[in-house]
Amino acid sequence: MHVRIRLAAGTALLALATIAQPASAVAENDDQARQPSQEITITGRRIAHESVSATKTATPIVDTPQTIDVVTRQELDARQVETVRGALRYVPGVFISDDGDNRLDTVTARGFALDQYLDGLKLLSGTWSAPKVEPWMLERIEVLKGPSSVLYGQASPAGVLNLVSKRAGMEPTGSAQLIYGSNGFKQAAIDVGGGADADRHFAVRFVGLYRDMDTGIGATKERRIDVAPSLTWNPGDATTVTLLGDYLYDPNGGVWALLPYQGTLLANPNGRISRNFYSGDEGFEDFERRQTSVGYAAEHRFGDHFAVRQNLRYRHVAIDYSAVQGLTLVPTAGAGAPAYSQLTRQAYVARERLSTLAVDTQAEADIATGPLRHIILAGVDHQQVDWDNLTRFGAAPKLNILDPDYHMAIPTPPLFQDARQSLRQTGLYLQDQIGFGRFRILLGGRQDWSSSTTDNRRNATTTRKSDDALTWRAGLVYRIGGLAPYVSYATSFQPQTGVDRTGAAFRPTRGKQWEAGIKYQPEDAPILLSAAAYRLSQDNVLTPDPVSSNFSVQTGQVRSQGVELSAVATLARHLNARASFSYVDNEIRKANDATRGNGLANTPTTQAQLWADYGADGDGLAGFGLGGGIRRQSGMFATNANTVRIPSFTLLDAMIGYDLGHVSPGMKGLRLAVNATNLTDKRYVSYCSAIGCRFGLGRQVLASLQYRW
Repeated sequence: MHVRIRLAAGTALLALATIAQPASAVAENDDQARQPSQEITITGRRIAHESVSATKTATPIVDTPQTIDVVTRQELDARQVETVRGALRYVPGVFISDDGDNRLDTVTARGFALDQYLDGLKLLSGTWSAPKVEPWMLERIEVLKGPSSVLYGQASPAGVLNLVSKRAGMEPTGSAQLIYGSNGFKQAAIDVGGGADADRHFAVRFVGLYRDMDTGIGATKERRIDVAPSLTWNPGDATTVTLLGDYLYDPNGGVWALLPYQGTLLANPNGRISRNFYSGDEGFEDFERRQTSVGYAAEHRFGDHFAVRQNLRYRHVAIDYSAVQGLTLVPTAGAGAPAYSQLTRQAYVARERLSTLAVDTQAEADIATGPLRHIILAGVDHQQVDWDNLTRFGAAPKLNILDPDYHMAIPTPPLFQDARQSLRQTGLYLQDQIGFGRFRILLGGRQDWSSSTTDNRRNATTTRKSDDALTWRAGLVYRIGGLAPYVSYATSFQPQTGVDRTGAAFRPTRGKQWEAGIKYQPEDAPILLSAAAYRLSQDNVLTPDPVSSNFSVQTGQVRSQGVELSAVATLARHLNARASFSYVDNEIRKANDATRGNGLANTPTTQAQLWADYGADGDGLAGFGLGGGIRRQSGMFATNANTVRIPSFTLLDAMIGYDLGHVSPGMKGLRLAVNATNLTDKRYVSYCSAIGCRFGLGRQVLASLQYRW
């Protein structure tokens, strides 16, 4: 009997458990073992071959019975991505509101919000105190779709968006970048690092960014400073410790930019509202974010048979936010006055302080007994949140949209919330990946315990709540060379806040999903094809109480089913492409109001995307690089009432670049590129809520000069 053991370490988060992102993993080849995700490199775009997001082990994507999409660093560079949402524009089945509101990075898949992680640890958040991550700081992005509570604890049934940060390594890296573009966009960024001593015991890396831009809406601006240092210590071949830090400061956080239905989706006697119309007040508007995090990823291996690793991160986020937000247009008083030119508004003030701790501990054993090979993962994780929230909310003076006054006297709104909330979650999980001939079997189970305490300082009351849940999953893959058909079943749970009419606390929502599909990735070619069909449902959804409309009951159910197709490939020398298509049919199956039988809001039925680029790495014909993409999105409902529909739209993107090293050897490593999104400047509505809508981004053109050494 041959036994090979890998042991990992960490602890969990609270609103969702964490994923361990190993600094190294035991494999037959030590050089490969040091990479958390292996990739094939063939003259152009690197295509992900392995991922840790689905199993917390370095598992080939084709051996994983679940949909996984990976966006590599090379693709982020080729498309000159400036936001996390922008990085996901070409990922199948993922919906983003591609607008100018960059305060939150909400992303949905299959009709539900994706939970976001950084290096396997959940990005826990409050209302506005949501952590922000810059794409420049990332090595890649992984999207895992479907219920994932077995490894991540309390979670959305949509899945996990895992952001993988750049970190210190022994190989030298160097890159500096300057960008200028639309709306006075200015950015300077640097990424430099490598081994720090001759014995290769220490490595350092520093990644930094400064950005300044107008939003194009009123006089609002966005400014950001972000620095992320890291230090890796290798005292010997068996031990690796990486310290990770990040400081992000937004002195100006942009604008919310929600506009009324009249003039966006609905008719308005005064015509359509400009997508750049500002509904706030320049003397009142303010958004400041300060974000600090520190943590580590540690691993120790005992030969080829045993290893331990641990991930930990502490983060603090401080938000100070003031805004005046438009609501609806109402008739203007007075004879001869223009109809519907007065915009009702509300004032909102928030002060949030959020502190979070996340730790993940795992034990991984690789055991071969006869014809069976087991990779057994056992873990315990813990996460906690302390959130202090003070908000004020009330009416604000109306705004004449035909003659706006942006310097009104805005009274301080009355107190709305004043509370402190503490959340704690601990989970134990066990997973077995079994290899038997051509079969790959995945089995997993988890037990979670969560608790919360809310101190309401407005009425001097304290509410305590606790939940526990058992979740599980199973999957089967059959390998035929690079071809891998699969089937899987998985469950999830997600605690809910609040109480019903009787004062009883709400139970967690429960999710479950069947998924079947097929993947193809040959060993000797840069191709990854996948097709998946799924049926996903969530129970215990809140719906209006039929006895009292001021309360809710948990009799709701939402069902989502669909198909997703994806192809990523290097088609020829320096020619890379990504194509995808998704279809989703969702329905509110149970509800106590008129929404029963309706579709979910802001969920397009179909999405199709195609991106291709040639020579984006600077090695194209005579140094030139070209690229372009097309994104097609079907119409969708603005709210769950399904009374107003957001029209479909098609957008075009483009890229052209030139390697200046072809002009002179002295400029080797210097590349000039111009990227454009929404090339035709299409006017479209990207998102709606119950009170208003947001327009999608207009044409944006960014010129970048990047030097690599």
